This record gives sequence, C-alpha cells and structure tokens, in this order.
Amino acid sequence: MAYDPEKHRRRSMRLKGYDYARAGAYFVTICVQGRLQLFGNIADGRLRPNDAGRMVARQWMALARSFPFVQPDAHVVMPNHLHGIVIIRGADGASSRVCARSGLLGDHKDRPYNWPHGTVSGTLGRVIQAFKSLTTRDYITGVKQRGWAAFEGKLWQRSYHDHIIRDEQELRRLRTYIEDNPQRWAEDHLHPSNLADW
Repeated sequence: MAYDPEKHRRRSMRLKGYDYARAGAYFVTICVQGRLQLFGNIADGRLRPNDAGRMVARQWMALARSFPFVQPDAHVVMPNHLHGIVIIRGADGASSRVCARSGLLGDHKDRPYNWPHGTVSGTLGRVIQAFKSLTTRDYITGVKQRGWAAFEGKLWQRSYHDHIIRDEQELRRLRTYIEDNPQRWAEDHLHPSNLADW
C-alpha cells in the first residue's frame, strides 16, 4: 500500500497535559511530506547530503539564534526526515538536568490546558514550527535558484514525533541512535522501500 496523506493523517502526538515549555531534553523526528527523498542519499552506510540536506542541518544548528532558550544537540538529516535532540533551558538560562518526569500541567495556573498546536511562544512546538517555516522558505529558494527537486503542497508533514528524554542514560542512547542511523537506513521504516509496511 502506498503512502496516502489522507489515510495516514496524524493526530497530535503530544503528551496530553504536558508542558512543552518545560526545561528538559526532547528527541524529535520530522518527516518530509510524502517521504520524498529530497536531502541526499545513503551510500555504504554513510550519509551523502545534497545542498538541501546541508541547508536543513545548518538551520537546525541555528535554532539557538532565534530561540536563546534552546540548545540544539545531536541530529542527523536523512534523505526524507530529520532526527534531532532539542534541549530547552530553564527560566534561569541554565541547562536543566535531563529529566522531565514532573512536567504535567495542573499546578501551572498561568498556562492554558489546550494550546493551539505549535503556536505558543517558548514551547517545543513553536521551535519546530519555526524550523519548518525557515527550511521551507530556504528550500523554495533553492528550487527557484539552484534547481533543487520541487515538492507539491508542503515540504514537511503537518506534525512531528517527539519523545521526552527522561534521564542521562536515555540521552546517551538516543545520541548513539542518531549517530548510527545512516548505517541502518535499509531497515528504517521511513526508507521508501519499507513504506508499504507503514
């Protein structure tokens, strides 16, 4: 079965009631709409990014310029998706310990329970929304000026996957997962040949 954006429309995957402005570390996966391979290829287990893939990586590392409370961490731009770790610092500007166990809303009277997705300043959703917007702008420029492959509709899928990193051990494991991701490309469920199983 081929990928069908209507059939595979995603519900919000955010943890219900969790404060995504809370200091901590988050693992995110952002996929290209339709899983088009726009950012390069994998050869012999090594990532071979094209100019578009290098642009996406630059924008990821530049997140801290737009969001001083954000520290981009390990990431990999795959042919049709990005895996990355975002660390959100606390209000005092210091990196918090990587632990987000008590981030459920309830005692935060100043924050509404149901925010509009990705629009509230200071949240992970707002950071990812800005990243998608900036990379889409730069990609469209690349299509017009550098002959990059065109896309229909949107560059990125509407949503993204996130995982709240609970401790330092999990942070180390996910950094290793990101580093090793190109070597496992053929088995990756996001690989085009595996989409029928998705």
